[in-house]
Amino acid sequence: MQQSLIQEKGVGDVLAFAVQLVRGAGALLVDRFNQVTGVRSKSSTIDLVTEADLDSERFIVDAIRRQYPHHSVLSEEKAGREGAGDYLWLVDPLDGTVNYVHGFPVFCVTVALRYGDDLIVGVTYDPVLGELFTVEKGRGAFLNERPLRVSRAQRLVESLVATGFPYKRATMADNNLAEFNRILPKGQGVRRGGSAALDLAYVAAGRLDGYWESHLSPWDWAAGVLMVEEAGGTVTDRESKPWTPESSKLVATNGVIHEELLKVLSSR
Repeated sequence: MQQSLIQEKGVGDVLAFAVQLVRGAGALLVDRFNQVTGVRSKSSTIDLVTEADLDSERFIVDAIRRQYPHHSVLSEEKAGREGAGDYLWLVDPLDGTVNYVHGFPVFCVTVALRYGDDLIVGVTYDPVLGELFTVEKGRGAFLNERPLRVSRAQRLVESLVATGFPYKRATMADNNLAEFNRILPKGQGVRRGGSAALDLAYVAAGRLDGYWESHLSPWDWAAGVLMVEEAGGTVTDRESKPWTPESSKLVATNGVIHEELLKVLSSR
């Protein structure tokens, strides 16, 4: 039987370790930015992976294996979960790869730790702006050690929200275009930054009032979900049920506009 995380290292120590991971990976990504090599397609011509993705992932996963050999890892570029431990690391070594390939400076590294069904630690690092978003379950979310709080927007009409579109949007019916068209006239604006992890961090920071997206993976969302919740916001699936890593759709808001956003998304 595994020791509890508190006995093994302490949550604070685990968070400090996660910060080291994303800072190291972020430095690697910045060093190669605008010199991208080894670009290839995965599931579609716009679902890309680069040598930087793979090297960032290798850096993170190898460090986790050394520090916590009994923990499991689920990472974007690897095929399936590695290990069978109760503690699961969810790793996106480069969120915003299309941006990265094009020299568009909106990307990040994001890592989260799950124990059983609970997300307990999350870190998202934007190495271009030097912004480090951190969260511990029950202890709040922070940006460069400053506490985060969601916005106070009261209605969708006064809100700035964000979204994204699936890689296979050209061939699938459920591609978010209908929802985008319904939301666009209802608020102050819709942003499409290209990094789901940063979108969620921005909701936690009050820069965005809401965010919705579909057909992503748990490593895209895990750290940000915990950040939004710890910053006082609300995260559900599209049916207003609690979000889980198995959910294919996510809606995150400051809590106040949540039901209104869900209603518009589901309207016809």
